[in-house]
Formats: sequence, C-alpha cells, structure tokens
Amino acid sequence: MEIHSLSVKSILQGLKKKDFTCQELTKEYLDNIRKQDREINAFINVEEKQVLSQAKKIDQSLSGEEGGLPIAGLPIAVKDNILVKGQKCTAGSKILENYIAPYSATVIKEITQAGGLVLGKTNLDEFACGSSGEHSAFGITRNPNNLEYVPGGSSSGSAAAVAANMTPVALGSDTAGSIRLPASFCGIAGFKPTYGAISRYGLIALASSLDQIGVLAKSAEDIEIIFDILKHRDKMDSTSTEIPTGKKVDSLKGLVIGLPKECFAQGIGKQVLEITNKAVKKLESEGAKIKEIDMPNLEYGVACYYIVMAAELSSNLARYDGIRYGSSEEKSKDLIDLYFKTRGRFFGKEIKRRIMLGTYALSAGYYDAYYLRALKVRTKIKMDFDNAFEKVDFVLTPTSPVLPFKIGQKIEDPLSLYMMDLLTVPANLAGLPGISLPAGRANGLPVGVQMIAPASEDKKLLTVAKLIEKIWTP
Repeated sequence: MEIHSLSVKSILQGLKKKDFTCQELTKEYLDNIRKQDREINAFINVEEKQVLSQAKKIDQSLSGEEGGLPIAGLPIAVKDNILVKGQKCTAGSKILENYIAPYSATVIKEITQAGGLVLGKTNLDEFACGSSGEHSAFGITRNPNNLEYVPGGSSSGSAAAVAANMTPVALGSDTAGSIRLPASFCGIAGFKPTYGAISRYGLIALASSLDQIGVLAKSAEDIEIIFDILKHRDKMDSTSTEIPTGKKVDSLKGLVIGLPKECFAQGIGKQVLEITNKAVKKLESEGAKIKEIDMPNLEYGVACYYIVMAAELSSNLARYDGIRYGSSEEKSKDLIDLYFKTRGRFFGKEIKRRIMLGTYALSAGYYDAYYLRALKVRTKIKMDFDNAFEKVDFVLTPTSPVLPFKIGQKIEDPLSLYMMDLLTVPANLAGLPGISLPAGRANGLPVGVQMIAPASEDKKLLTVAKLIEKIWTP
C-alpha cells in the first residue's frame, strides 16, 4: 500500500487502526520530497528532524489523550507566508530570507492543537504576487503533471506538493485566486473561504481586505476536514467571523446554478470552455437547474483588483525598510539611501512594479481617480453577486481562462499574467467562498471549474462540491 496516495480521511482511519504509524507516514512523505522536489521545487524549507520528532511523540500518545484529536498524526504543508514559530518565513522574498517567525499564526496553533504537524514550508510567488509560480526569489516551481509547465500561483508550492503526493494537504493564501488557480493547473481541489472565515493572524499581508487563508487537497472531503478545524472566530483578527453549519444537501437535484455569460465569452480558451460545458451538462443530468445570468461588472474585476491590491500592498510592504524587518543594505550613507538600497536590492521586479503602481494610485491628485473609483467598482461587483444569488444557489465559471502554459511563456508580459485572475478575482473582491475542482484534461493538462457561493455558505458549498466530485472525476 502506498500511504502517500491515500485521502486525508483514509490516513486518519489508518493511524487510528494502527495500519501504519505517524512516523512511517511522515517518512514516506519526506522520502517523496527527497525524490521529487529537486525538480519540482515545491518546498522552501523542510525541518526533517523536527517533524520526525513530533511524529514520534504523536505515536507515543495516540493510544492516550491525543488519540481523540481530530487530525492526530496528519502531516500538513504550509505556504511560506504563514508564520510557524521558530522557523524561517520568507514569503518567497530575499528581503525575508533569514527572518525567523517569533510566533505561530492562529491556523498553525489550531492545526497543532488538533494533532496535525507541519511538514514543511512551501514555495510561492514573492509576497504572494503572481499567477504562475515563477516570481519566487527561491526558484520557479514546476507543475508535477508536466515539468515544462507552470503550476499556477501564488500558492504554487502548496498545489504542486499535494499533486505530487509530497503532502496529503496544504495551507495556502488566496488574494485574487492564488489557491484556486494553482489547484486548477495542478489537477487538485482548492478552497478559498468567505473573507473572515479563517483567521489571518500570522499571515504576512499582501492586501489585507482581500487576503484569505485556505486549503488545497485532493478532494473537497479532505478540504472540509481541515476547514472544520480552522473556521473559528479569533480575537487576534478583528475581521474574523463565525461560519454556520449550513443546511444539509443530499443531492444536486433542484439546485439552481448560474452561469455568468461574461465568464464564457471572449478570452476564454476553447478547450477550457469545452470541458466546462461538459461539466455543466453532467450537473444538469443529475437534476441541477442551469440558468444563464448577467453580471456586467465582472469584466472590470481585474482592473479594480490591481488598483486596490497595489494600494494596500504599497502600504503593507512599507515596513520592509532595512530597519524594522528582514534584510538590510549595510553600505548606506544616510537613512534615505538605506531605504533605496535595501528595497532596490532585496525586492523582486514584480514587487517593485506593484509598489510603484499602488503608490501612484494613492498619491495626491490620483486618489479619487483611481483608488476611490476602484472601491466603487468593487461595490458594484458585490452587488452583481447579491443580485445573482437572489435567483441562483451557486455561480459556476471556469477557474482559469486558459490551460496551464509553459514556463517562461508569459513572464515578460505582465498584463497577460494579470489576466489569469480574470475569473477568480471577483470572489475575493466580494468576499465570497469559492472552490476549484478538477473537471477534465486537455493536452494532458488539468482543467478546473470554479463554484462560488453566497457569503458564509462555505459548508453548503463544500457539501455540494463533494457531490459534484463524484460525477466530475476526470
């Protein structure tokens, strides 16, 4: 039996039945990392001795008190912008290359208190800025399905690690689709909850009004197990909220699923549309009602996002000045020179581009024209969803407008990369839960389809996603 190919549910059952130990399980994943990660580059750091020591302790206590913990012995990979006390947290940037986290994020505390253990920290586009996994200061992450292709970003390492059986589940963050897009490209499930459903305390901020920690795994069932542990209100995060259990859903029959015509129009690849339409027909055959809907403001989502995000990023990243956090350029003649040299040397090209965009949008004379207008458009997008959910239960779109593309194909064309967020960013702007599920393959590459639910209906979305998986399995 290959333990690493088991689902989270099967792993937990196997540990309880003593079919294998936590140490055996952990060693198998560590072996897989050693065998594959030199090529894939999914991990930035793996604390092998520490994780094996934790596995040994869990084995010793599984028969006792910790045996009743919900995920006792389950290894979990963590995106390297989430703090784990005593471990490096780089956010994929040279400016934080040697930064040691002084405390653990709330999600890490909840995982460890539930019996889980941190397997390692995964690669990402620098400060979670990127759609391809090519912008990390620690090297490009490759798609396990085809090493010549990108895995999607920014949670590139988390998605690749799950897809390559280097971890059963991983945490990521999603600001514009950074969980769902790599999930689609790598052929796994990726879930972004309602804004506030999971605490952001201990997540290195990109855009605070958009960032959300979420889960990547092989199935919606696996995701739900982890989400149930993490979905708590946290006093350390003023934006966190309680998520209700939700109504029980036993079948797809009678569910109304909306297809925004704006998400099936120009700019969506032919093969992506074919697979999405086949998936929709399967839902219809199971009794779901399909309804075409108008969401006219979705086409402004990318433009709106890149103003709001860049403005918040330029503010959030101001703390990396060579004095308070991270690396510093020592050979400086004065304070201003220190700022310029530190940020110029240690920030990557994409980060500098976004800081300049955000600073410009917030500058005197341009605030109203850009940032304030973007906030108004954001409200319009949310209103589109509010109107849609008066008529439908869920909204369905492709996850990505195109198939996974080759490494280097779009790297010199930032606008082309920004358009990868076209279908995922509206859920972030509106604060809604969304999940990408594998729906098929084209040219040997995975294609995901996205489902979006009303705010706080995360549990209903996951329940429906589990039903969908049974008929969508590629």
